[in-house]
Amino acid sequence: MLRRAWSALLFSFLGAAMGMAQTQGGLLDIYVARVKSEKRAEFDAVCKKMVDANRRHDGDSWVALETTYGDLNTVIFSSSREDYAAIETGMTAFTGALGRSLGMAEAHSLEQQFNSTLESARTETRARRHDLSYNPPADHAAYVEAIGKTRWIRSVTVYVRPGHSMDFEAALKELKAASQKTNQPGQRWVSQVTNGGSPGTYVLTRLLASWSELDKGASLQELLGEEGYAKFQKTTADAVVSIDYEIFRVAPELSNPPAEIIAVAPDFWNPTPEPTARPGKEQPDAAK
Repeated sequence: MLRRAWSALLFSFLGAAMGMAQTQGGLLDIYVARVKSEKRAEFDAVCKKMVDANRRHDGDSWVALETTYGDLNTVIFSSSREDYAAIETGMTAFTGALGRSLGMAEAHSLEQQFNSTLESARTETRARRHDLSYNPPADHAAYVEAIGKTRWIRSVTVYVRPGHSMDFEAALKELKAASQKTNQPGQRWVSQVTNGGSPGTYVLTRLLASWSELDKGASLQELLGEEGYAKFQKTTADAVVSIDYEIFRVAPELSNPPAEIIAVAPDFWNPTPEPTARPGKEQPDAAK
């Protein structure tokens, strides 16, 4: 954990099936933790110590996502990076904040405690694909506003067969054009794995303030029409190996986003800690 900086936000597209092409602007630095179910409380406690250390000592920034539909007890830490040099800078900031907060010996012990709570972990980088995304933020201020208001993520991970990336991307661009033509609601962003996995892996993400947003918008068939939908189905059948659909909860208690994101919704991003019962004071019985 301490070897890598955590995280910013996963990005995906419409909840539907959709080599390396030219990428545009920025990276996502991702850490995926699969937590032992019996160790979840300990995992959360360790993460909160790391959040506190990084907030108090100008450390790294990340947003944590907890799986709601998908592999449960999976937590993703995502950091937005300008470039690869910024990944190394984030690593240094993370370990430096822990060292200043706890001392290096205790920081190392916390790392070992964190690792002991995991079934497994993996890391990857993803390039943001603005050319494939629908309604991406126009500028940094719009990006901050979108992330600050996000409470859920609908994520579609698409695994494309080798040699079929151009076909798949062409299908995504047609879907993007149809969405723009009909002015579909919401923002749906695309990223592509660059390290830690196959470059034929695309993550299509829809940022949600509420689940009710999933009930809005046209279906693929309505967007593309009968002929376009049939073409899209054939392209994806030929080009795609498999697809994973997941929904994540944004977990502010495990996150340390930049101050400008916190400022969008401070009550959400700075959750009040649960009160601790005083020793010897009888607590009310919920069953009464």
